[in-house]
Amino acid sequence: MTDIAALAERLDNAARHATATPQLEQPITLDEAYAVQRASIARRLARGETRVGIKMGFTSRAKMVQMGVSDLIWGRLTSAMLIEDGGSISLKDYVHPRVEPEVAFLIGRPLSGRVTAMQALAAVEAVAPALEIIDSRYQNFRFSLTDVVADNSSSSGFVVGPWSSPATDLSNLGLVMAFDGRPQAFGSSAAILGHPLRSLVAAARVVAEAGESLSPGDIVLAGGATAASALAAGVFVALAMQSLGRCGFHVRD
Repeated sequence: MTDIAALAERLDNAARHATATPQLEQPITLDEAYAVQRASIARRLARGETRVGIKMGFTSRAKMVQMGVSDLIWGRLTSAMLIEDGGSISLKDYVHPRVEPEVAFLIGRPLSGRVTAMQALAAVEAVAPALEIIDSRYQNFRFSLTDVVADNSSSSGFVVGPWSSPATDLSNLGLVMAFDGRPQAFGSSAAILGHPLRSLVAAARVVAEAGESLSPGDIVLAGGATAASALAAGVFVALAMQSLGRCGFHVRD
């Protein structure tokens, strides 16, 4: 029988102390992996962090095929993961940190269950450019589907830029992510399931399946619009996204 609490403690400690841990030795189901994730985040909440939203993962068809899955994965965001726009992080707080450009939704009305794109949009108060710092706590950045889900779907930190009207057309926004002004990735918001709003529709469904809801004030990260780039000390990471503006952060040793 899977010891959910023990696995949650192990992964929470790996994230808290920025120490790599081996892949999970025993095979677990996807439901068990989400149970580990929930228990791991509960430990953070018990230490005083608050829930601030969720992140979506595997939002490109190529990644789904690569991992052999037919659905997205998701993780939970807490207050300790939020990094001020223009602020800084230390590499000492991470194991294998990488960054990817995303679109963020700010929820203005309760949202949960199977909804249409129009119903999901009606629950959005604002949209913004965002950068997510992902960090697998597993050794050598190697993991299975259930490994990554248990590890909060690699979510570790995020930066949100200026909020804009939810009426902004998100279907095909060009973007550039740069390190110290040198482009690292070019892309489009269309890479997120063809349209970021589809990710929000999926978010409403998966939280409902977990017995939860998206509440006013929650942030939903729609998923990476490009491949993630490994972080290095001393750089300033900047994202410029058409129509939505810019955001960024510094990386310290």
